Amino acid sequence: MEKKEIRKRVLHDLRALDKSTYEQYSFEIARKLYQLPIWKRASTIALTISRSPEVDTWQIIRNGWLEGKRIVAPKCLPESKQMVFRQITSFEQLESVYFGLYEPQKMQTEEIKKHEIELMIVPGVAFNKQGYRIGFGGGYYDRYLENFNGETLSLAFSLQILQELPIEKHDIPVQSIITEKEHFFS
Repeated sequence: MEKKEIRKRVLHDLRALDKSTYEQYSFEIARKLYQLPIWKRASTIALTISRSPEVDTWQIIRNGWLEGKRIVAPKCLPESKQMVFRQITSFEQLESVYFGLYEPQKMQTEEIKKHEIELMIVPGVAFNKQGYRIGFGGGYYDRYLENFNGETLSLAFSLQILQELPIEKHDIPVQSIITEKEHFFS
């Protein structure tokens, strides 16, 4: 199957999750994340502001703040197809941009350089057990990860893990994936 077809099928399956299952699985994934040595030692963590049906990152951001971690979120620059990460200390620093995504407001947040990020939680729609992923189609993360030296992982529901994915030469796998059932290492 092509990436577009896989993306459509997996998003359809994700939207079929009922709210209580979605909440429980998101909670279980977050709980596993907090037990990882990389989470415990990382002081600067990058992650997107999730929107349903992605694994809920709002709770992870809150927990990071409670633990005193520096949380940074992506700000996409559509004209250059690049992104930067900006520190957020409050959800009030977010603004709704295209497709209903939330991003940091430039005037209220500080840009954080790539080398300062210790843990990057990479979003995606579908994954294989080797850490390759199909994202939402913009290629922003593949470009950003090219020279990224920190640790990478993804959070996914088990139904997002597929046996096979089409892989292109520019695709960069994440180092591990946490689901409500398992933890895969590439």
